[in-house]
Amino acid sequence: MTDPFFRSGSSSGGVAGLDRVTFDAGLRTHMQRVFGYMGGGLAITGLLAWVVANTVLAQIIFGSPLRWVVMLAPLAFIFVMNFRMNTISLSGLKTMFWLFCGTMGLSMGAIFLVFTGASIARAFFITAATFGAMALWGYTTKRNLASMGAFLMMGLFGLMIAMIVNIFMMSSMLQWMVSIAGVAIFTGLTAWDVQRIKQTYSESYGAEANDKLAVFNALSLYLNFINAFQFMLELTGQVRRS
Repeated sequence: MTDPFFRSGSSSGGVAGLDRVTFDAGLRTHMQRVFGYMGGGLAITGLLAWVVANTVLAQIIFGSPLRWVVMLAPLAFIFVMNFRMNTISLSGLKTMFWLFCGTMGLSMGAIFLVFTGASIARAFFITAATFGAMALWGYTTKRNLASMGAFLMMGLFGLMIAMIVNIFMMSSMLQWMVSIAGVAIFTGLTAWDVQRIKQTYSESYGAEANDKLAVFNALSLYLNFINAFQFMLELTGQVRRS
C-alpha cells in the first residue's frame, strides 16, 4: 500500500511575524501530535490483528469471502480521505483515520496465522529501530532530501511493477529482491517524510488546519512503517509449521 499524500516535494513553512522560539515550540508540538496519531494507529492495528488471529474471528474473516472486504476496505478509506482532504471536518478525518487503522488490523491478523510470534516481534522491533533512526535523521539533517525523495518515488513505482510481475512468475529470488528493495524504499521515505512534515508546518494555518495536517502526516508515516514492517517480515519471518 502506498502513500497518496504529499508526494510532490516540500515547501518550507514560513515564520514571518513569529519569533523563532515560538515557531520551534509550535513545531515540536506538531511533530508530537503527528507521532502520537501514528503511534495510536499502530497500537490499534496491532491489537486488532492479535485479537483476530487468536479468536474465532480468524475463521469468520479468512474462511469466507469477507476476507476480500477486509483486505480492500483500507484502500477505500485512503481514497475517500484523499479526495475529501479539503472538505472533510477534523472530527470526520480523525474518525476515518482510526477506522482505517482498525481495518488494517483486521486484515493483518493473517500474519499471526502465517508467521511465528517470535519472528513477528523480531521484525517489528527491527523496523521500529530503523524507523526511529531514519525519522531522527530526517528531522535533524541540514541536507535537503527532496532529490532523494524523488528517487525513492521512482523506486516505489518500480517496486509495484515488480510485485505485479511476480504474481505471475512466483519467483522466490524476485520476491527476496522485492522485499529488500521495499525495506530500503520505505525506510528512506520515512526520513524524507519527516523532513517534509517539518518544512510544511506553519502556525499561520491555524490550530484546526494544523491538526488536520497532523492526521494526514501521521497516515504517511504509518504507511511507511507498515509497509517496511511487512517487507521486513517477508525477509526475516519464520513460517509456522503445520
